[in-house]
Amino acid sequence: MTPQFEIAAPLATALADKGYDTLTPVQEAVLEPSLSGRDLLVSAQTGSGKTVAFGLALAASVLNDASHLPETDVPLALVVAPTRELALQVTKELRWLYAPAGGQVTSCIGGIDIRDERRALAKGVHFVVGTPGRLVDHIRRGSLDLNQLRAVVLDEADEMMDMGFREELEYILDAAPAERRTLMFSATVSKPIARLAEAFQNDAVRLNTTSAQSTHNDITYHAMTVTPTDVEKAIINLLLFHDAPNAIVFCSRRDAVNKLTARLTNRGFPVVALSGEFSQKERSNSVLAMRDGRARVCVATDVAARGLDLPGLDLVIHADLPRNKEGLLHRSGRTGRAGRKGVCALIVPVRARRRTERLLQDANVDANWRLPPSAAEIDAALNEKLLANEVFQTRAEGSERALAEALLEKYPAEQLAAAIVRLTRATDSAPEVLQDPGSEKPARSRSDKYDPDRNAPYGDDRAQREQREHGGRSGSDFSDGQWVRLGVGRKNKADPKWLIPMLCKSGGFSRNSIGAIRISPDATHIELKPDAALKLLQAAGDAQIIDKSIWVGLAEGPGPGPSSPMKRENVKSKKPRGPKKPRGPNGEKKRTKKAPHRGSAAS
Repeated sequence: MTPQFEIAAPLATALADKGYDTLTPVQEAVLEPSLSGRDLLVSAQTGSGKTVAFGLALAASVLNDASHLPETDVPLALVVAPTRELALQVTKELRWLYAPAGGQVTSCIGGIDIRDERRALAKGVHFVVGTPGRLVDHIRRGSLDLNQLRAVVLDEADEMMDMGFREELEYILDAAPAERRTLMFSATVSKPIARLAEAFQNDAVRLNTTSAQSTHNDITYHAMTVTPTDVEKAIINLLLFHDAPNAIVFCSRRDAVNKLTARLTNRGFPVVALSGEFSQKERSNSVLAMRDGRARVCVATDVAARGLDLPGLDLVIHADLPRNKEGLLHRSGRTGRAGRKGVCALIVPVRARRRTERLLQDANVDANWRLPPSAAEIDAALNEKLLANEVFQTRAEGSERALAEALLEKYPAEQLAAAIVRLTRATDSAPEVLQDPGSEKPARSRSDKYDPDRNAPYGDDRAQREQREHGGRSGSDFSDGQWVRLGVGRKNKADPKWLIPMLCKSGGFSRNSIGAIRISPDATHIELKPDAALKLLQAAGDAQIIDKSIWVGLAEGPGPGPSSPMKRENVKSKKPRGPKKPRGPNGEKKRTKKAPHRGSAAS
């Protein structure tokens, strides 16, 4: 243990029993003697050891240089976490850290019988860890007394604010004593976090430990391009190739979790699911199955992106791309923890490559772009693993020796080796055959979009948005395409729904000959294959080439004028007016007698 940082004796014992040799940067930062008892606003990355960090920082408030925590009827410290999984993980960490000091820790989270939590609180605990909603419920019911509280920790404060827990956090902090110590831990310090700190912290010290370490130094990132239909196949090949003790696959939606879980189960993978639609008991059982080895793959939504710490989790797969850099870093941070190496793979449909590049750049992550593992690569990896298996390094002993000698007498060595291979591979799932993603062209970024009017990058966000609303496309779909300019635009109600059929009929070509479409207020630019552009030029008698674009004269309005051979089909015409009804001297309509009904008495 690093000698210059003074750690309470019982906590030092717990760290030594856990095998801690050195402290992480965030743990060293909170133990600075000058910060003892001060409010802290700490920026720390996921996987940096911040749970142990605030556990060590709390010792100055709850132990007071004693070697054992005093008996108490009410909690001395409160930790607020955004998700159930993170709250349970923090509870587990504080229990072993404060075990030598006699610390009692309980959790208060949704999905658990609140009566059990009330009984645990009534017995007296030193630390309470919970989610915002359940903690507010206990405070209102009177089962959680904060009058003697010495310290409050907000873990993953940015995530709680993003999840809409601001009111709950303010309620909890208002209920706590004013002279308490408040520690905020957040991956980023946004304006809402800064305002919360200003309102509820007293002269807080800002600590930024993210700059002292590179982004996920122990994680190797791979970005793998696939066709949209091969996402699940790529995930299967990745799981086969790495054969990690534990792996987690992140999806954006609950239905995607259920679908992928069923697919992997059918392929023979020991898999569990984790999402917000499951009860707390089901979620706890899924985590337990991963920890005790009954399952090796966890398919989850972002509820598992923070706080989930699984042993041997060497592989993280992003089946769906995260929404932002924070999501990327927190998901990926489930691996590469505590000095252990890990692999993070992003499955990237070819048309999402540019967005993925921007995401990686924002997160300051260097990724290796490649294709998913092929069947040959998977076979080679499995062969290498079999040859390196430690079982071949040990000699036969006892009854094994007699059976081994009997097998050698009965079968040739080559046949025995082949049998080992067959027995080993009997339970392996077959690799998937993937399409070549090079056959599908990636979407272009906004900076690549071409404006034929200015021969410059097109960057009008409003125009792009309106164009998408009209169903148009932008960019360039053909390397040798010819731009065609039509004299109708948004002002004339130009819409690809009628423009495309009109062009196809007039030029005598198919929809496949039409590439990008850009609709501006006064004109429409359409990209065509060279042969289609020539056919259209020949069909439009009054067409001419202007600035390397074909101008096809159309009349005002959404339809073509008489000078153009192109006609818009299915145009609704106005109904012909009938004879005017007679009116009275003041302009009022004259009533006309209705013919009597055939079945009436008048007949």
